[in-house]
Parts: sequence; C-alpha cells; structure tokens
Amino acid sequence: MPIKEFLKQISDTVWEIPVSYKEGMRVPARIYGTEKIISELDEAVYDQVTNVATLPGITKYALCMPDGHCGYGFPIGGVAAMDVENGGVISPGGIGFDINCGMRLMVTNLTYHEVKPYIKKLVDRLYERVPAGVGSSGFVKLSRNDFRKVVEQGAQWCVNNGYGWEEDLELIEENGCIKGADSAKISDKAIDRGFNQIGTLGSGNHYLEIQVARKQNIFDPELAETMGITMPDQVVVMFHCGSRGFGHQVATDYLQKFLKVMDSKYGIKILDRELACAPFDSPEGQAYFSAMKCGINMSYANRQVILHRIREVFSDIFGRSAEDLGMHMVYDVAHNTAKLESHVVDGKARSLLVHRKGATRAFAPGMPDVPERYKKIGQPVIIGGSMETGSYLLVGVPTGDQTFFSTAHGSGRTMSRTKARKTWRGETLLKEMQNKGIYVRSTSMSGLAEEAGAAYKDIDDVIEAAELAGISKKVVRLTPIGNIKG
Repeated sequence: MPIKEFLKQISDTVWEIPVSYKEGMRVPARIYGTEKIISELDEAVYDQVTNVATLPGITKYALCMPDGHCGYGFPIGGVAAMDVENGGVISPGGIGFDINCGMRLMVTNLTYHEVKPYIKKLVDRLYERVPAGVGSSGFVKLSRNDFRKVVEQGAQWCVNNGYGWEEDLELIEENGCIKGADSAKISDKAIDRGFNQIGTLGSGNHYLEIQVARKQNIFDPELAETMGITMPDQVVVMFHCGSRGFGHQVATDYLQKFLKVMDSKYGIKILDRELACAPFDSPEGQAYFSAMKCGINMSYANRQVILHRIREVFSDIFGRSAEDLGMHMVYDVAHNTAKLESHVVDGKARSLLVHRKGATRAFAPGMPDVPERYKKIGQPVIIGGSMETGSYLLVGVPTGDQTFFSTAHGSGRTMSRTKARKTWRGETLLKEMQNKGIYVRSTSMSGLAEEAGAAYKDIDDVIEAAELAGISKKVVRLTPIGNIKG
C-alpha cells in the first residue's frame, strides 16, 4: 500500500508512520519537516526509516530530521536510541562511514569591511595550508604508533603538542576526547589510511568557509553575544570535515564482521544488509564501540589542527596574533556518532545508545555535557548550508527531548552527485559565485558542480522546520564570502 495512505500528520512539522506499515516494525517512525519538505521527500527515506524501526532495542521512535535524505542503511538525518539493557544493538549504518563528520565554528573581532580587501589572499593561503581533496595528506607527520595515540587522545593530543589553546577543549563535544577509545580494536589497514590525514579537509561536501554575521541575520542578539557574536558584520570561520579514510575503514571492517555473526551467532534478522548490527553488549558490539570512538577522536584531532592552521593564516595576513584577532571557538559539534546517554522515556531515566547519522546533538540549557559558559542558554548547534546560500548557529531547547535532543545537521541533498555533475559546470558555478561576492577555491571543478546550491534543500526551510518543531532555536544566519571546497 502507498506510504501516503499510512502517513499521519501529528503536527505542522511531525509526521508518523505506524508499526502496521511494515512487518517487523517495533516502534513507529517519525519524520520532521514542513508540508513543503515532506512533499519533496525522497521516497527511499520512508523505506529506510521504517527498516530502522525494526532493529532490536529501538526505543520510542525511529526518527528522521528535516534535512533527511537517502543514505546507507539509515537515512542521512536518521536518529535511533537503543536500550542497551534490553537487547539494544549498535549499527555502523546508523553512524555512517565518515565517523564524527562534524562542524566547527570560531569567531574573530574583524568586520567584513576589514576582511573584504584580503578575502582572495586569505582563501588562497588557506587553500595552501589546509589540504583538501581525495587522498590529501596533512602537514602533521606521524608514525603509525603516534597516530594510535592521537586516536585515543583526540584534540587533547593536539593541544599538548602546540596545535591549539587549552580553552578550545572546553568547547568541543566530549572535551575533544571521548573516553574508551581503544586503538587495539583498529585494523592496520585503517591506520594506514589515516595516519597521514590529520589536518585535511577531504572531499565531497566538506568545506572551509569565511562567513559574515550581518546585523539583519542576528535573530537573538543576547544569545549571539553569549556565543561571541557581538557586532554587526562580524567575520567568522566555519568548517566541516571528519575522520577521512580512517573512519571509512573502521566502518567497513566492522560491517563485514557484523554480517558474519549477526544471524548465525545472535539470531538477528534484518530487512537490509546495510543495517548490519550486533548486540551492544556483545564482544563484537563492544569492539566496534571502542573502534568507533577512535574515529570520533581522530576527527576531533583533525579539526583541531585545521583550526590551528586557520589561526596561523589570519595572523600572518593581518600581522597580529590570533589572540589579538579574537579567534576563539564557539563550539565543535559532531554528527555520525553513537553515544551512551541517559534520557527520560515514559517518565523513567534509561541508558540509551543514541545513533545520530547526519544529525546533531542539541542539548538543552542545564543539561550535563553542556559547557559551563553555555549552561544557561543550551548547547550551540552548527548547521551548514550549501556553499552558495548560508549556514546557521542555533541552540538546543528543552522541547528537544522528543528527538533525544537531536536536530538537523545540514541542508540535505535533493539531487545525486551524478545528476548534479550533469546539470552544472563547475567553471560556470565558480564565476556565478564570484559575481555574488563569494571567492571560491576547489580541488575539482566536477566536485564543485556536485555541491551546487540547487542540489540541496533550502537551508532556510530546514531551519524553519527545526525551530517550528521545537528541536532547536535559531540564533544567527551566516553568509559566505570565501569558500574552500574539497
């Protein structure tokens, strides 16, 4: 029967598919979005999110955020909380291959008027100092054994070795190092793929962007000021990257292991092999959890070194120290993770393994793990849009408990990369963006075409849906003036 006959509208922004839709569903599936977003949703998302609803231990709902689109196993934008005390599983397809692909934002005390004459020089120098593209290598030269230390220590290793400030660590999820990472659970192949990639952007939808917080786009000046945005036309820097080939190999290794034991050893049957999983408390589940944490820490270290390089470039060009330029972090948020968290479900606190695949944690004011400086306002949420449009800074809100305090992570693709390459020419796109006042450097013109703004949902629509649904609150819209694309 067509999905539309089952889809029930719960509110203006919440849509539910009941367990009667598909045999094996343990919980309903809920999709967040306005009527416009739902009307344009990829049909495959319905199939994927209802498949997720069949996984052992899933609690309350299988969820899909407003930027949701088809992914591997889970939809991108998928959220699922597994009850680890009642047979809950861990699934690489619910985390993603680019483990802890995430966003980092920092402010400066420079204005657009001060930066505009230097934008080309800044972008060109950043393009040189922050390697991008497939197979790029970083300037931090590590032995394989040193890399094992990095993936266990995360951003702390970087700060200890001069790549950043101690204050940075407070402003990263997990303080830049998730506990329990064990490099003994990592294959040599994963180490080989990652040990020379610290401080690199990678390719695909990864980018580094110089942005402006224009006065008309500051929606809550008090919240913005708490997060360091204190004046009109203030320049900030945002970037998006993850664990590169290292995270991809970790996911690949354990997917193959789970496929071998899932049914034969644990009797778990799934509707899609891309949802390969293992009981969280099994030896295989625990080994992957420890390995996945290494991917999380590698990504925190990667972004920390990139931050260090950005500070160096700005300092060189403006002839002032990074401290004098006010280059302080706002926050670093992860997506593509699974984390053990305590959440209240039906009036009772439960220990849940929350899978967020292309979704962002958005903790409310006063919650544990929110940095002290943000306790009163909630955790900052950084949501990147397309390179032609803009990005957003938001905060978590109390009503976010409905999604286990999760929200969107980006604008979400509406067109495949192949179709985008056939629709646009990178060279043409480059000129059009320059005409709009956005100076771009890219390692590949075809890669640039893949990231055309029109290949994504409208970021404003996604943010509107998230705010109307009560899963995050917008604070500032940030517009690009310079972009480096992998």
